[in-house]
Order: sequence, then structure tokens, then C-alpha cells
Amino acid sequence: MRIGIALSTRGDAGVARADFVRAMRDVEAVGLDGLWFFDAIGRGYLNTDPLAAAAAAGAVTERIEIGTCIVQAPLRHPIELAQRVLTTQMFCGDRFRFGVGAGSTEGDFAAMGLDFSQRFKALREGLPMMQALWRGETANGVNLTPWPVVKGGPPILIGSWAGGRWIPIAAEHYDGWIGSAMYTTLGALKDGVARYRRHGGKRAIATNIHVDLGAATTEIGDDDKIDLRCGPEEAARRLARLAECGFDDAILVVQNHDRANLEAIRALL
Repeated sequence: MRIGIALSTRGDAGVARADFVRAMRDVEAVGLDGLWFFDAIGRGYLNTDPLAAAAAAGAVTERIEIGTCIVQAPLRHPIELAQRVLTTQMFCGDRFRFGVGAGSTEGDFAAMGLDFSQRFKALREGLPMMQALWRGETANGVNLTPWPVVKGGPPILIGSWAGGRWIPIAAEHYDGWIGSAMYTTLGALKDGVARYRRHGGKRAIATNIHVDLGAATTEIGDDDKIDLRCGPEEAARRLARLAECGFDDAILVVQNHDRANLEAIRALL
């Protein structure tokens, strides 16, 4: 199993440029597999813009994968978003993975003055438009004329709930599925990845897995949500359970950005 890291920007710690850049470099230095960035607007805390942060990560690292998990595409116009994605890909090169979805938090849409009920339609129409623009085609009278190094755009990973309608679409038409563990039980994730594989899906990623290796250890079952708020031995067992379910990657949300904590997370493997 690969482990990607989402460096949380919530809480009192805030974000200082030097510390955040150091943490991104440390993720690579300790041997973790990737840096991933979330998308949230107007939830009572400031979140880094996922594409800006991914571009920065691409600029300060050399080898690890860089991804979004996920960008809520319907919050943006597809032409503007297509241009931003290509810019991010230029900084990251072929390491960039565009995780994208319809979004599931109504408040984000209210903050932007958008209709939450139309998000699936917007995603269904917007993704093909972006892909056409990345190929250098004209869409809505616009041609972005992509630079050769980014022409075609990045691999697309579809974010969807484990029981969502987009799992077959992700399997049959895109490059992977991202399933959130935040509000989903381990059993539901297991069912979701099995369904994804039945449709021929390849890469499966479990995200929103919060980490606190100093927390009290308890056992979890299929009816529980999965996190790594437990001791290291139990955390390693939980990651192994995700791998046994069929997930290729786990994206861990990390509050403590210290290198020693990142090394402890790497040691789980």
C-alpha cells in the first residue's frame, strides 16, 4: 500500500511558508509516497487552495506523487479550472493526479452562490469540456493551446461516496476512484471498492484518514469508521485491512507536521 499525506491546515497552528515547505520536503525525504490537497471553502477555517498548494509541492519536491483529493469542480467554471489544472501540471510534471468530484458539502456551494442540486450535472458536463481543452480542442469558442509538456492533461481520479453513482463511471472512463473514510464505515468502503473492481476499476484510494498515533487504542469493526487515531501497531493493522479490502493507497490527514511524526507514519509500513 502507498501512503500519501495531506498536511492539515486546520486548528491553531496555522501555516507559515517556511514550515509548510519544510514539511512538504520532509514527506518526500522520509520515503512517503505523495502529497495530497483538499478543497474546502467557507467552513470556518482557511484551507489552502488545492491547485495552488499542489503546484507549490511540485516545485519543492522531485519524486513523489502530487494530487488533489478532491477538487470540487462544480464550484468553478470548467474553462477557468482547465487552465489552472494545466498550470499545476506544469509545476508537477507527470507526478500530478487530478482528483475531482461533485462535492458533498452544501455550505461550500452556498458560499459561492451556486445551486448544490445541480452539482452532478455540472461535473458530468464540465469534465469532458476540460478534457477537450487539454487536448487542444476548441470548447465554447475557447482554445487554451496547451503547452506540449501538458497537452492531454493529467490522469483523472473520481471522488465519490462508496455507494455513489460515479463509481462505475470512474472504473470505466477514468483513471481511479477516491473514497472518503470520514463519514463512511469500513464495511461500506469494502463494498465500494469491490463494486469498483467489478466494473473493471484499477486504482482505488481511501482518503480523509485522520492520524494521531498517540491516541488510546481500540479495535474497530466493519460498522466503524476508519482512522489512525490509535497506537502504531493498531494503525498498521488498520492499513493492512484497507489493503486487504482492495485499496491501493491511503491518504492520511496529518495535524503534526514534524519530521519525527512523518517518520513514525512511514514506519507503519
